[in-house]
Amino acid sequence: MVLQNLSLILPSVPMWIKVPVLLIPLLPNLWCIWQAARKTFPYSTEKMLWLGLGMFFPVIGGLIFLAVGQRRVVREINTSKQE
Repeated sequence: MVLQNLSLILPSVPMWIKVPVLLIPLLPNLWCIWQAARKTFPYSTEKMLWLGLGMFFPVIGGLIFLAVGQRRVVREINTSKQE
């Protein structure tokens, strides 16, 4: 059904070009949700903010996370002594 509707949106473009062009904008969004769920942030509410931004504002939220959110992740320092 969805692939049939793609021919209505972009009639003269081959299908093997349509699908990647329409899926590429979702990659920053998926990255935002995945990283926000796995990483630690300075404030507990900040994690929920990034997850919400990624879910409710898909393309824009993902791009904002790439620009700002990745710098907000708390870096874990390995304190174990290696010999």
